[in-house]
Amino acid sequence: MLSLTSCYSSTTVTTHEDYTAEDLTGRTTATLPTLDPQPIVAKATSTLPATVRSQDGTDVTITDTSRIVAADRYGTLAQTVYALGLGDRLVGRNTAAAFPAIDKVPNVTPAGNTLSTEAILDLRPTVFLTDSTIGPDAVQKQLRDAGIPVVFFDPTRTMEGVGPQIDAVAAALGVPEQGKALRERTQSEIDAAAKDVPAHETPLKIAFLYLRGPAITMIAGPGSGADSLIKAVGAEDAGTASGLTQQFVPITSEALIAAAPDAFLMMTDGLESIGGEDGLAKIPGVAQTPAGKNKRVIDMADSVLLSFGPNTGHVVAALAKAIYHQ
Repeated sequence: MLSLTSCYSSTTVTTHEDYTAEDLTGRTTATLPTLDPQPIVAKATSTLPATVRSQDGTDVTITDTSRIVAADRYGTLAQTVYALGLGDRLVGRNTAAAFPAIDKVPNVTPAGNTLSTEAILDLRPTVFLTDSTIGPDAVQKQLRDAGIPVVFFDPTRTMEGVGPQIDAVAAALGVPEQGKALRERTQSEIDAAAKDVPAHETPLKIAFLYLRGPAITMIAGPGSGADSLIKAVGAEDAGTASGLTQQFVPITSEALIAAAPDAFLMMTDGLESIGGEDGLAKIPGVAQTPAGKNKRVIDMADSVLLSFGPNTGHVVAALAKAIYHQ
């Protein structure tokens, strides 16, 4: 029997109808009780073979899930494998899958998000889970040529996509019952977090900034995933509202001033890569925004902020607490 009991305590956020952006200033780091996803069962048993349609249009049959390698830009697939109760079979992951429970699992992306064919083959995987956010494509082709089942999943990361992604991974690994239970638990946690988001007459405008040192500075727009998360915490995506049409565009002073965010949302490592709040203040246009004037920054661990995996409900709850209760 599957257990739907969560080890997390819910986060309660008091509603403030009279909330205004000026009420909050400074930096707040949103944190989870633990970065480890909670397995839906202690140890799952796969029913195989399982044949699924890969995102690239290929029908893939999986006959063995004893050695799983999972790699995507945000570590979502490894989180999902672990939460399905298959963590003991995860033999390879990428840098973004950085939660403590799999810290000792070998990393197959020694150079950022670049897959290493040799590193993967050395692990003797029986199935490789991935998507188009990580590559190069030649690696996945080489793995298929070597006889390894390679399953591509939808690379889109949104609130609406959390459940379907869990179902898809569960189907590929032959654990659909665990997938159904994990999807229901995750949705229940998302719904509970949404109920605790403070109500306010004028939604806060939040801009998501993706930074990797001074050379890579981007502001998010529609379809970035960040817009979906910002909406989930009762706020408005500043980039989208300002008229951006792409998922990410280079930061310019004009773009920031037009967005006029009340707060910035960022990954913690990205914020630190430019020298923290002091470095952020030096980016052209930041000082001219309400967020810049109030030094209002909310940051969260890179490995969970945009993963939209089984921890999503806890991410929403933690962000709501950080945004509205400094």
